[in-house]
Amino acid sequence: MDQQSQLALLLGSDLAPFETLISHLMSSSNDQRSHAELLFNLCKQSDPDSLCLKLGHLLQSCNNPETRAMAAILLRKLLTRDDSYIWPRLNINTQSSLKSVLLSQIQVQATKALSKKLCDTVSELASSILPENGWPELLPFMFQCVSSDVPRLQESAFLIFAQLSQYIGDVLTPFIKDLHAVFLRCLSESSNPDVKIAALNALINFIQCLTTSSDRDRFQDLLPAMMRTLTEALNNGNEATAQEALELLIELAETEPRFLRRQLVDVVGSMLQIAEAESLEEGTRHLAIEFVITLAEARERAPGMMRKLPQFISRLFAILMRMLLDIEDEPAWHGAESEDEDAGETSNYSIGQECLDRLAISLGGNTILPVASEQLPVYLAAPEWQKHHAALIALAQIAEGCAKVMLKNLEQVVSMVLNSFHDPHPRVRWAAINAIGQLSTDLGPDLQNQYHHRVLPALAAAMDDFQNPRVQAHAASAVLNFSENCTPEILAPYLDGVVSKLLVLLQNGKQMVQEGALTALASVADSSQEHFQKYYDAVMPYLKAILVNATDKSNRMLRAKSMECISLVGMAVGKEKFRDDAKQVMEVLMSLQGSQMETDDPTISYMLQAWARLCKCLGQDFLPYMSVVMPPLLQSAQLKPDVTITSADSDNEIDDSDDESMETITLGDKRIGIKTSVLEEKATACNMLCCYADELKEGFFPWIDQVAPTLVPLLKFYFHEEVRKAAVSAMPELLRSAKLAVEKGMAQGRNETYVKQLTDYIVPALVEALHKEPDTEICANMLDALNECLQISGPLLDESQVRSIVDEIKQAITASSSRKRERAERAKGEDFDAEESELIREENEQEEEVFDQVGEILGTLIKTFKVSFLPFFDELSSYLTPMWGKDKTAEERRIAICIFDDVAEQCREAALKYYDMYLPFVLEACNDENPDVRQAAVYGLGVCAEFGGSIFKSLVGEALSRLNVVIRDPNALQPENVMAYDNAVSALGKICLFHRDSIDAAQIVPAWLNCLPIKGDLIEAKVVHEQLCSMVERSDGEVLGPNNQYLPKIVAVFAEVLCGKDLATEQTASRMVNLLRQLQQTLPPATLASTWSSLQPQQQLALQSILSS
Repeated sequence: MDQQSQLALLLGSDLAPFETLISHLMSSSNDQRSHAELLFNLCKQSDPDSLCLKLGHLLQSCNNPETRAMAAILLRKLLTRDDSYIWPRLNINTQSSLKSVLLSQIQVQATKALSKKLCDTVSELASSILPENGWPELLPFMFQCVSSDVPRLQESAFLIFAQLSQYIGDVLTPFIKDLHAVFLRCLSESSNPDVKIAALNALINFIQCLTTSSDRDRFQDLLPAMMRTLTEALNNGNEATAQEALELLIELAETEPRFLRRQLVDVVGSMLQIAEAESLEEGTRHLAIEFVITLAEARERAPGMMRKLPQFISRLFAILMRMLLDIEDEPAWHGAESEDEDAGETSNYSIGQECLDRLAISLGGNTILPVASEQLPVYLAAPEWQKHHAALIALAQIAEGCAKVMLKNLEQVVSMVLNSFHDPHPRVRWAAINAIGQLSTDLGPDLQNQYHHRVLPALAAAMDDFQNPRVQAHAASAVLNFSENCTPEILAPYLDGVVSKLLVLLQNGKQMVQEGALTALASVADSSQEHFQKYYDAVMPYLKAILVNATDKSNRMLRAKSMECISLVGMAVGKEKFRDDAKQVMEVLMSLQGSQMETDDPTISYMLQAWARLCKCLGQDFLPYMSVVMPPLLQSAQLKPDVTITSADSDNEIDDSDDESMETITLGDKRIGIKTSVLEEKATACNMLCCYADELKEGFFPWIDQVAPTLVPLLKFYFHEEVRKAAVSAMPELLRSAKLAVEKGMAQGRNETYVKQLTDYIVPALVEALHKEPDTEICANMLDALNECLQISGPLLDESQVRSIVDEIKQAITASSSRKRERAERAKGEDFDAEESELIREENEQEEEVFDQVGEILGTLIKTFKVSFLPFFDELSSYLTPMWGKDKTAEERRIAICIFDDVAEQCREAALKYYDMYLPFVLEACNDENPDVRQAAVYGLGVCAEFGGSIFKSLVGEALSRLNVVIRDPNALQPENVMAYDNAVSALGKICLFHRDSIDAAQIVPAWLNCLPIKGDLIEAKVVHEQLCSMVERSDGEVLGPNNQYLPKIVAVFAEVLCGKDLATEQTASRMVNLLRQLQQTLPPATLASTWSSLQPQQQLALQSILSS
């Protein structure tokens, strides 16, 4: 049968063929389903009216509930406003018929699932046509349903209200009074729990769609009734309903926490009562805790609010501590045969752990630590091992959030943990070691610097606990945490003991102990660097033996960790010591690379990293191996994320708890599940590509054509931050590799055109990604990478590319300013306190990063394009001038001044037109309280003195008095001020050089000479000392002074410069030596002797050897 006839049959008067088509759409057979989809789409294109009416007909008359549900779903899809939106194509009769079918079907007795699908369809259509008044009957109908006595109708209407609030809340706002009355009546009077939950859902969605707090506050009086929905459900033993209510209230706490503020004490009190009620299901109690934690975390919307309730925080802490007691002493834990470290832990235990961590991070140490120091000692003093264990676990969990305050009480914290190293119960000892590991991370490096003499011996002793292999293994892991934040000097004295114990553990029969020892050795080698050389010969044979022999599946992780360890040891001891073993190791890796591995084999990711470390260690000697390394690395970098998408409210939700490796995020009405192991491998591979390009420079050239198209699209890979960061860092490395290869003639015959093509591919992509980047830190990384790209191949850009960069800079400045404004708003909240202001300070520091990078990029553009960049600079000036303001941070002022300095220096005469506007700012900033701002300003004065000609002349007097203040400051030579001082001296020198006729030279030139030599800013030092050299060469009278009286000072300056490090260029130094030789020959012996005697003895010796050589 041809398609036309098939369509005629499907859309004809007999419903049966159409009903069959719909059932085929639900078929499990792919062929049947795709054939049905094809026919359905044909109907949609050729006769959408008949198709919609048929679906409406099925809704009314079909007996099969699944088919009716499918018809409702298909209608919803057809009426969704997307690319295939067909409503406007339907004739007016079809439209009104559909609207009345939908409303009549809502009134017909149907299953709950079908009712919900009908409501979804109504909401979807209404959200498109209600704003243009395309369905005037709908709202009256809904109000009528809500006011009826039929629970199912009430529930349906509330479902639609809830969805409309999400989609088109402004259409409902005019009915705020009527809705208030409806919600009040249903929540207070209805006896049907389903209706109440539906009303609660609609109310919470409606509150969220209201844009003003005064509108939201009109619903404050409903809060007691909202809470009663929850308590009544609990009193009636209806915990499923109670859990639904809790989930809705959690949503409210997250989005509108301040709505709860006036009744906070009652609401939080009720929640804690639920959490404390042992008769309730765990799931219910956990949700009540989640509610309170969510409020504590609502930092952006209600900063500081929960800190005002100390009595509740103490109660919540106690609840969480009791949850940590829910742990069994499982034999599997002691056996240590397998990884299950959490043997005996319950869901109570793991939620208690997670919530302590979140509570501490959200409320901070000043709030949490006093509560902890009250409750933890009581637990530690109790007889039960579970309580000791709980106290140590809690301490480790709160360390990150309380780090700053814990550092002030480090002695107490460390003693508390180390005392438990001797506890009789091995699980308590394990928890103590675990706490030390966590504290080493969260309180490092202070903990390491102050307590290494107590911690390392304690961990070493724990490694001798052969009765309890799990404790041994954990002690080795804690050595890793400890050494990661440690300097080689601190570790060195302990290495003999620690390395010998780790070698003993490497030969242990338990695999987890061996793995722990390997990771610890790797970390110790990495942290002790060349101090590790003396252990190399003892350690390496063991490591190679594991690499070669651990071949069966159960040992995969062991072999993977041996690769990590070997490559880190190799990097620590260096190429010479490692070279012979490196060859053998790479042979093994190459044969592994060629073998078939299962997708979940950890070897792959460890091998990627080991190869990259071997490359860092061997440098260009690694090039022959690249052809083996790169193909699988590119394959890993090109992995597609393993994504499953379901609708957010679908019944077959992805179950988060079962699969550790799945992470789910909800975007709008879609739930997206992503396999994290794939993402991690991809991120590792991208990082490695970046390492190779960085290490091999031009040697990486042959791979650019494959790597660039792999990494450039990943600049917008929003599933994983690490992938984006790696792609961002690689961009300048690829350009640098290409440029160097072309310059050194290693580019396989390609020339500058290739670098231009690569630049045209990379720079616009980076600019576009920057435009869409949601994360402030990555924005700063992108600006930094863009700046490096410009330094490498900026001159190759055309005007439109520069324009897009400038537009992006405007956007970055605007976005950053508005983020700062939001923070300032947050600071006005009722509960704002010291802790919040500390957090805001940290966020603003991250913002400075963005401004820093903006300044750097503008500097690079100005240096690259000089005068031709000025039209863009003029456009940007309205964005930059506000940065000079007194209300702006020192960092912003410094950046604004640096940008002007660059323009003045690079554009010389063309920049004179800006002096009137900018110089007053620069002069004022010379005496700013911030030394970095002062440095930028006095440097700018030097630039203007050099290039400003007659415009600068009129300002010489003010410039001198400003510089004088900087130079004569009694603290001028303190480390934080010395850069500003050196630049002021340099600027003074330029005024002496270019404006001698406008100053009292007989006073000012000797004053300048007196400041020499300068030693802080090595760039300015070279300029200033060269200037002095030239002045002496041309016998400048004011420098030499009457009767050459300043010669001893000049000789002393030369001596200090020649004996110093990097204070003059080689050329200047040899000119100084020639001048000194001339002086030796021309000066009268008496003058020479007195000049010499004014030098320090070691300078005399140094000069004699320099002059005689």
